[in-house]
This record gives sequence, C-alpha cells and structure tokens, in this order.
Amino acid sequence: MENKYHKSLTKEKWHSFSKDKQILNIAAEFFRAKNWLEKNSEMATDCFNRAFELLDLTLNDRKWGRGLHELWRFREVLAIFYSKKIKTIEELDGITKVFLLLNKDSAKVGI
Repeated sequence: MENKYHKSLTKEKWHSFSKDKQILNIAAEFFRAKNWLEKNSEMATDCFNRAFELLDLTLNDRKWGRGLHELWRFREVLAIFYSKKIKTIEELDGITKVFLLLNKDSAKVGI
C-alpha cells in the first residue's frame, strides 16, 4: 500500500528507524499541528493525517513488541482528539507529552 502523505517512505525504511526516531517524527507532526491549530484548521488536519500515517506504519513494526498495546491505545486517544470540533493547544500539548513518554529516549524532549 502506498502512503498518501509520505510517498517516498517505504515500510522497510520506516522500520529501520529507531523507536525514538519514529516517535520524534510523529511528534513533529503534532508540533506542526499545534502551530496551525488556531490559524488554519485544514493545515492542522493535514498534520494529523500525516501523524496517523506514520503511526500506522509504526503499528506494523515488530520491534515495538509489547509496546504495541500502548501505541494502539495512543492511536485511539488521538482519534478521539482528531474528531473533536474544538481542539485546544493545551489538550494537544498533553497528548504530545504522553506520546513522547512511550520511549525513554524521546521522553527527554521538552515541550
């Protein structure tokens, strides 16, 4: 299946990234969404869609092993946030902080 947003990114290439690199790339989309959230909801939505695409690639990466349960739960939380009519920056910051905690190396990033 071809990616809609990350056309040159293959599943194999994504899976070759370390867990923290995967987490940080997904989190980068959250930071972009935060910048657009109150200015342009369409651009923010695109950021969330890109994050979902990367998250789905991550969910198919066996290196996560037992951590897949947490990733699936996070995807569910993100989907609930995504579907809300009113999204706040504070709530997105909280979601991003929790996401970064999924890996000890990415947890070192401050918001």
